[in-house]
Amino acid sequence: MTRNELLAKLKDIEWDDFEAKEAATELPKNIWETVSAFSNASGGWIVLGIKQTGKKFEITGVQNGEKIESDFFNVVNGKQKLSHQISVSAKKYKVQGKLVIAFYIPSSLIKPIYVNSLQNTYLRSGSGDRRATEIEINAMFRDQAFGTKSEQVIEGSSINMLNPHSLLTYRNRIANVNPDFPYNELPPKEFCEKTGITRKGLLTYGGLLMLGKRDAVQLHVNNFWIDMLEIPGTSPGEAEPRYTFRMPEQENIWEYYNALIQRLRLHVDAPFTAGPDGFAPDDNSELYALREGLVNMLAHADYFSPMHSTVRVFTNRIEFQNAGRFMFDLNELKKQMHSMPRNPVLIKLFRFAKLSENAGYGIDKMLTWEKLTHNSVEFASDLVCSTVTYFRKNPVKDSQNVPEKHLENPHENPHVNPHENPHEKMDALDIKIFDLIKSNARITYDELASLTGKHKDTIRVHLKTLRQKGLVVRIGPDKGGHWEVVKD
Repeated sequence: MTRNELLAKLKDIEWDDFEAKEAATELPKNIWETVSAFSNASGGWIVLGIKQTGKKFEITGVQNGEKIESDFFNVVNGKQKLSHQISVSAKKYKVQGKLVIAFYIPSSLIKPIYVNSLQNTYLRSGSGDRRATEIEINAMFRDQAFGTKSEQVIEGSSINMLNPHSLLTYRNRIANVNPDFPYNELPPKEFCEKTGITRKGLLTYGGLLMLGKRDAVQLHVNNFWIDMLEIPGTSPGEAEPRYTFRMPEQENIWEYYNALIQRLRLHVDAPFTAGPDGFAPDDNSELYALREGLVNMLAHADYFSPMHSTVRVFTNRIEFQNAGRFMFDLNELKKQMHSMPRNPVLIKLFRFAKLSENAGYGIDKMLTWEKLTHNSVEFASDLVCSTVTYFRKNPVKDSQNVPEKHLENPHENPHVNPHENPHEKMDALDIKIFDLIKSNARITYDELASLTGKHKDTIRVHLKTLRQKGLVVRIGPDKGGHWEVVKD
């Protein structure tokens, strides 16, 4: 029978994902890999007593249903094999006179769920299971501290690690748009204490990231960097040149916000209005919708991931790709408010400056793009990153046709150099791989594939290009070796 025919026979279950396995007299040996994979993803059903051959299913039945069910629950309710207990439900069916047992494995609140050892952590890939990479496992551990990291204080830190210009312009913004803010007249130290930038004189991670000096930020969050690329095409592969603008590095999140929002203004219908950043209080422009996506990216990023958050401007879309996953079901995205901030301090600081919603991710404000442009906004997420894509058909302005030398100082960016710098001819994937290697010299092919969303064979081709250009070399074997950056 086909999948649809099978599901019709088991019609009282909503099958988001399922795995069919034979289990005549005992549990299949690989069943725990699937339990781990479903627990670490969005959940799913394991159906025993069904043989799958390609896309065809055959009812084979379970002969000793009570024992198999008992054996299964003994494992998921204990800690001998799995890292944590799992709350599982079961259903039994008679199909063609044979017993079929279905176990529902929910998405676990505690991740990762692994089998016997951390190395045996599994994820769903298509309709199968695969071992999670080290980067994915680390992302799951960081998610256990979701919503708390930005509020932690940094030992040995002080207000002197803040960028004075950033703090001044941030406070000026609040004074202009939020004049009734109760802390506007306080001296700097008291202002920082009241707003959560510091706690008992020590900087919080959120305060440092938002307003810190570059050296201090890099010391405590050593992979901090937000990238922006303007690509004259619908994909990096078809663009010539590969990109026409790349955002120079900024001191902190506040400086990135101000630089990025003004750059995005060039790409949308955004009539300039009175206000500290060109927005009116009741602004309903395309730029306002983009601003929500930008603030969402900056405030909810996983800044301790090896992946950088990136804004990519293509001719047909604008993408905000963020380190860190959405912590809610994307299927419920447009039906309810979501108020699970990864970095509560950052959300609060943006809110004080009237740049974010009082709660949630500002999804409804992002979706005003659809009404204004009649083009869609799409959301995607996996364990290590999330993406918000604003589609567009006829951009009003296109700065991508401006000669590169007028767009940025090439000496501020190591990837743009008119003197035959090998970085100049790197495409977007080359750049991303190169940056990941710079961040982690021992990064593996699997981890590069996972972080870029590309097949491992594609990664090998681009690594070959980087090596031919003399940018990186491989020291040692694939297992146990490391990368070395030659030109930076």
